[in-house]
Amino acid sequence: MESEEQLLKSLTQGVPSARRRLYDHYAGCLMAVCMRYLSDRYLAQDVLHDSFVKILTSIGRFEYRGEGSLKAWMMRIAANESLTVLRRNGRFETVDNIPEETDEEPDIDQVPMNEMMRMIGELPTGYRTVFNMFVFEERSHKSIALELGIKEDSSASQFLRAKKILAKKIKEYKHQQGMT
Repeated sequence: MESEEQLLKSLTQGVPSARRRLYDHYAGCLMAVCMRYLSDRYLAQDVLHDSFVKILTSIGRFEYRGEGSLKAWMMRIAANESLTVLRRNGRFETVDNIPEETDEEPDIDQVPMNEMMRMIGELPTGYRTVFNMFVFEERSHKSIALELGIKEDSSASQFLRAKKILAKKIKEYKHQQGMT
């Protein structure tokens, strides 16, 4: 596989096959980002395609900072496009009260990744959005609040509620699998 730097050079030089190689190499990863935010697969596919349009039209402004920087930049675009759709469609609900902290952190070692992603996908939209931004994008609650136009406490509340729901789902899954 060619490096990101080589692929980027091909893209900026207008090599026709470079766009296809970019899509083939990163579409799966970016679709996973879209699906983390959007539970509707068809909507996520639309956002994926919109993300690639944005990526390809702004690739000339991308500043390469080493291997992995292109992927990180593209993942950020996919996440932002997903958030835009959530805001535009009014699919983000907020909660202002903060629940009590979960008693214990669930052991996720024995839970397959596809099961974890399914569980995350089943979270209510607001919980799922904040959870993704906090866990996968490593954003602070202050940053999340600014991005989503909510209170910082609301971000923390959404995250704690998501953790509680996920802990319950993990416990149920392990019980069903005979792991407890």
